Amino acid sequence: MISIVFMGTPAFSVPILRMLHEEGYDIKAVVTQPDRPVGRKRVLTPPPVKEEAVRLGLPVIQPEKLRGSDELQEIIALKPDLIVTAAFGQILPKDLLDTPRLGCVNVHASLLPAYRGGAPIHQCLIDGQEKTGVTIMYMAVKLDAGDIISQAELIIEEEDNTGLLFDKLSIIGRDLLKETIPPIIEGTNERIPQDESKVSFAHNIAREQELISWEHDSTQIYNQVRGLHPWPVAYTKLNDDNVKIWWAQKSDVNHDELPGTVIAIDKNFFTVATGNGKAINILDLQPAGKKRMTATDYLRGTGSKLQIGDRFE
Repeated sequence: MISIVFMGTPAFSVPILRMLHEEGYDIKAVVTQPDRPVGRKRVLTPPPVKEEAVRLGLPVIQPEKLRGSDELQEIIALKPDLIVTAAFGQILPKDLLDTPRLGCVNVHASLLPAYRGGAPIHQCLIDGQEKTGVTIMYMAVKLDAGDIISQAELIIEEEDNTGLLFDKLSIIGRDLLKETIPPIIEGTNERIPQDESKVSFAHNIAREQELISWEHDSTQIYNQVRGLHPWPVAYTKLNDDNVKIWWAQKSDVNHDELPGTVIAIDKNFFTVATGNGKAINILDLQPAGKKRMTATDYLRGTGSKLQIGDRFE
């Protein structure tokens, strides 16, 4: 059985690691990001891949920065036949890419060459795409530019958000990799160069992408909300305070109010004017300094003074 070094960090990567273990591959090491402080209390927390690797009894390597590190030399010294990455979070240096005899392959959550980069799931939802998928590709020095080995498509549903798509694409990636590794071992796999004329990018989400522009229409804002749910979460401002918008739905209401204006209040939601005479219902939010809550709880809370005519910035 071939030897593998697996490199991944978030929950997306866990089913893929588990599959490799269940298939009996010789996993020499699991490489993941260092433990990080999480939450308001800044509790040092291991990444999901480390938790799974420990559960499986696999050795774990956690470089703060791979390039030029002692950990890099440790990985190279393992001389794996194949390196598999899935949302690892760092670029692999060339000397590592050149180490395994079968190459380095990546499980990427988009239909390459579309959405190269670190946030393909977020960005495809923000852009209102109707489909996405997973690509198994050979890794190259250039970001997500290696030859395509295999792909699987997924239709995006209206209620999908980033969290749901992470889960769906993780399973698709697991199954696709399971089918793809044997041909790689046998040397019978496809190797299709990417069409550079069709390249697009999905860089890590910047803070300014999280701020809602109410001048956009309701479809654009809904796509932004679901593309940033459940992390990092879209936000707006009310009376100079940040308000996170966790979930919303498009409204059938038409209006002639300024975008951002509260135009209706129901017991279960409130409706905000968006661009082009459209509107959106806010269902789930988090006022500044408070916990996440439903619009129902927000509207009946003693601290809420929201009225028709109030305007989000």
